[in-house]
Amino acid sequence: MILRNWGNAWWLAVSLLSVLPVPRHSPVDSRIAGRAMVLGPLVGVLLGVVAALVFQGARWLGLGGTTAGLLAVGTLALLTRALHLDGLADLADGLGSRKSAPEALAIMKRSDIGPFGVVALIFCVGLQVSALSQVGPHALWALPVAVATGRLAVTWACTPRFRAAREEGLGSLVAGTVRVPEALASTGTLAIVAMIAFRDVPVLVSAVPIGLAVAWVILATAVRRLGGITGDVLGALAEVATAACLLASAVTFTGL
Repeated sequence: MILRNWGNAWWLAVSLLSVLPVPRHSPVDSRIAGRAMVLGPLVGVLLGVVAALVFQGARWLGLGGTTAGLLAVGTLALLTRALHLDGLADLADGLGSRKSAPEALAIMKRSDIGPFGVVALIFCVGLQVSALSQVGPHALWALPVAVATGRLAVTWACTPRFRAAREEGLGSLVAGTVRVPEALASTGTLAIVAMIAFRDVPVLVSAVPIGLAVAWVILATAVRRLGGITGDVLGALAEVATAACLLASAVTFTGL
């Protein structure tokens, strides 16, 4: 039964965080949802590996680092239905409006994207592409770890300290469902993966914690302004943490 529950949680994580096809699974409860969020970083590793292979393939064909980075980031957008990017844009518009929590949440729920959202998308995607071009041959390892770090930020946002800002949506489904020991276990697993991938302690010590720290600032700001988390907040955390982790990796590798 335990293995079956974790299996259902895995398929739920894949369905929530990607467009990859999944088999039908049992109805979702809070325990399954929480386990799905714990497994999120593993989904991030899978997505990051695919994008990294695209990057490496583009470089093998003789394309420049910027073009290869664009193709890799575009692949991630396709694999996630661009939902995380949409969440980043919506959160930027909501927070940028400087409205009260109910009004900001209403702005975030609209289908259009305002100027704050556009700027946030350009800046975040541009930073990811630029950092990837600097990481160069290390992208095969750096990108999966960075994407997993983005999903680990989501894992921590689903711990009991943070409640949902709305009574419906993804935030209400996963808010408070991840126990802190489970989040710590997920963090430790990613640390081991990063250690094996990079074989370089300075990168591990800088990139993953910096990605999580930047995401924590965004999370704290969103919770203070909105009263809790939403699906848009989680998507924004994934994108921002990925960008920050890639940037830290680029700085570290360049300095080595």
